[in-house]
Amino acid sequence: MRLYYAVRDRIRYDPAFCNLSREQFRAGAVLAQGRGFCIPKALLLATLARAQGIPAALGLADVRNHLSTPEMLEGMDTDRFFHGYTVMHLQGKWVKVSPAFNLSMCERFRVLPLEWDGKQDALLHPYDALDRRHMEYLADHGVIWDLPYELVMATLWARFPGYMARLAQGEGGRVQPSRVAPATADPAAFFPPGGA
Repeated sequence: MRLYYAVRDRIRYDPAFCNLSREQFRAGAVLAQGRGFCIPKALLLATLARAQGIPAALGLADVRNHLSTPEMLEGMDTDRFFHGYTVMHLQGKWVKVSPAFNLSMCERFRVLPLEWDGKQDALLHPYDALDRRHMEYLADHGVIWDLPYELVMATLWARFPGYMARLAQGEGGRVQPSRVAPATADPAAFFPPGGA
């Protein structure tokens, strides 16, 4: 559970931080950048869990965010998003957990932070703190052991052609790879005494 909260809150959710490279999905890069969108954050949690001997994988789904900002909807040209979550084998069963939205972002947008007991699935909330419709899971694409980079890129290009074209031209994302800030997350902090 500590790994989940470390990734959820120490790695800032930033859907505009996408640079189209394989590198952005690597655990070390996500740690160094201190931010990422749902797929890199889910991969980071799976990687950290595996490093602690916990079997873990990446799950992919389609979701609708009913509380997307107008800027996000305009930039993506849709309210249906490709979402990544983590699947871990704990206490004899597989559980799904989504470390996407960090606590400070949840507080800013008045969204309930996703709590996890380490026993049950913890996927994004259907309603926010004001009882407004929030996240809706539309389709689950299953679980995979390693990032299917080509599939993810093909899906992103098919779903968000305008946004991806802007990224490919160096627009759209707030930070490009050559302008990444110094490391903001200490990898040792993700392995607290006493284990995961």
